[in-house]
Amino acid sequence: MAEDRWLFDLTGRVAVVTGGASGLGRAMSIGLARAGARVVVGDLNETGAAETIALIGEQGGSGIAVRCDVSVAADVGELFERAESAFGTADILINNAMLPPHREHPERYPVDAWEASLHVNLTGYFLCAREAGRRMIDAGVPGAIVNISSIAGSSALGRGNFVYSVAKHGIVGLTRELAIEWAKDGIRVNAIQPCQFETPGFRALLEDDSPRARAMVERLRGGIPLGRLGRPDDVVGPVVFLVSDAARMVTGVMLPVDGGNLAMNAGASLSW
Repeated sequence: MAEDRWLFDLTGRVAVVTGGASGLGRAMSIGLARAGARVVVGDLNETGAAETIALIGEQGGSGIAVRCDVSVAADVGELFERAESAFGTADILINNAMLPPHREHPERYPVDAWEASLHVNLTGYFLCAREAGRRMIDAGVPGAIVNISSIAGSSALGRGNFVYSVAKHGIVGLTRELAIEWAKDGIRVNAIQPCQFETPGFRALLEDDSPRARAMVERLRGGIPLGRLGRPDDVVGPVVFLVSDAARMVTGVMLPVDGGNLAMNAGASLSW
């Protein structure tokens, strides 16, 4: 067993994590640092990003926080330039930044809200992947990219999640195309598909004691065969695996971290 530990060792690696100021992004940033990577957190939430780096430092890791709007190409370029100046070429990218979408029926969906959501939740992923890939290729450095998609990238959620689901489906396509395009360069591109997680953005629903909110939480939990919502730490192991040498023959994969949600038919039941 001891000989296998090196497979997950990220010592000497440089990881850029977007949306790392809280939630899954913070958990992944800390997890990557614990595995040995030096971490660059890019986020519009400068305070939260700095707190993530402080937590990494308390555990003996190193990293920097950079203010970044992933929908702005110049910001993305600056993010990777800062990473390279501090630690060298980034050979890990975790695409995780997200703009919570405006929820509305499709027939009434505003074009400006559609464009704003896709600009961050899909175009932002492309901009970061493009910058990371270009730098890896120019430096002759193989690397790994993990895009955070969702169960909504494989099946529809309804309930006003229209543009969110469209973006997450787009991330699935982006992942597969980049995996093929960059395979010759030794760059692996995979995606993770989480179910509903207990994140700061989800907290309002969890803390709402109204009957409607309680019913919604129970419905969501009922769609997860393992019987609970995800916790941020649940995504750390899958991410470390996908960027490590343990997954050196894995690319173009959508890995559900969903407690069995995507495996269960909509008409299925856990009881007989």
